[in-house]
Amino acid sequence: MTEARGAPYPEHLLRDLTPHVLGAVVRRCGDFAAAEDAVQDALLAAVTDWPARGVPDNPGGWLFHVACRRLADQRDAERARARREARAAADRPEASVEITDRDEYASAEDDTLALLFLCCHPSLTPASAIALTLRAVGGLSTAAIARAFLVSEPALAQRIGRAKQTIRDAGATFTLPDAAERNRRLGSVLQVLYLMFNEGHTTALGPALHSVELCTEAIRLTRLLHGLLPDQTEVAGLLALLLLTDARREARTGPRGELIPLHEQDRTLWNRAAIAEGVALVTNAIARGSVGTYQIQAAIASLHAEAASLAATDWPQILALYTLLLRMADNPMVALNRAIAAAMVHGPAHGLRLLDALGNDARLRDHFRLHAVRAHLCEMAGDRAAALRHFRAAATGATNTAERDYLRRKARALEQH
Repeated sequence: MTEARGAPYPEHLLRDLTPHVLGAVVRRCGDFAAAEDAVQDALLAAVTDWPARGVPDNPGGWLFHVACRRLADQRDAERARARREARAAADRPEASVEITDRDEYASAEDDTLALLFLCCHPSLTPASAIALTLRAVGGLSTAAIARAFLVSEPALAQRIGRAKQTIRDAGATFTLPDAAERNRRLGSVLQVLYLMFNEGHTTALGPALHSVELCTEAIRLTRLLHGLLPDQTEVAGLLALLLLTDARREARTGPRGELIPLHEQDRTLWNRAAIAEGVALVTNAIARGSVGTYQIQAAIASLHAEAASLAATDWPQILALYTLLLRMADNPMVALNRAIAAAMVHGPAHGLRLLDALGNDARLRDHFRLHAVRAHLCEMAGDRAAALRHFRAAATGATNTAERDYLRRKARALEQH
């Protein structure tokens, strides 16, 4: 044992070990769904056993052997007897299992990338892929993922179960795709990591503005992907974008969790180390060849991050980048952000005209963010009545409590003047 009896184990140890252990178990049994369930059982056993007994000398090997034993129990024709034996075995110290360099787990190659690509299979919906990735690769429990997405644990478990069945039905195998297939799937992997981070950055529902756990896990997995695919410039672009965006985390909320908008944030609270890393990543990626959407978004984020104030921000460059991004991807949120940049360059009246055109887009017409942006631009233009109307409409449509409260505060401030 590497730690004294009763000593806590490192916080992220289980998460770091999960993809390696799962990969070894999948390689042994050939069934991703069964292997994933067995590894989850092993993780639960570790949470119960390690705090009392201490961390084994080879924690990964310990988890591997426990998972394989659980798998054997599940496949035993005499399941009742197998369960009784498993309960009896649980009373014996798991760390007594001998682990050697010849062990199947110890010789397993790093399977993190293969797991990422498997969990982000194109046949899965983004929501299912995110949930499966967080559990299988991130090592989060079903309960933790359910809390992050504000759904019931049984509902989340069903989602994960359906995802595993979909992968099985699609005939997916636990192998790292060849270069051609990897390139076809990489977009799905990046999208899942991007959506995972966005859900953490501004949660869709609930009282908290953000989920630190989701943001941290998305960055960790993207960093792993970048380490495994260092020549993929869009992977570098996504990592840069996440780092630059997350760098503002501490300044985005006040002492009571209230939202603080960009122009009011204390920029001394921004994480300068994360900003420096993000700027270096995106600068190097853009210099190396073709530019993708994540690199452009990272370049925009870097201009915000390096500006000393809102007024000192290079808005003309940001507007140019949003214009380029909109040509590459027909995304209504990009168009909305471009309207904000245009208003900062050419004045609020120009931005409002762009918003009028966006009001005809069915994807954005009833979205609370369109009302929120219109409210801010109306306030900039001096039209308090219109600003009040749109702040109220935006607050009605907002589902995140922190965002809704901020919009209501803006409306009340206008009512008092």
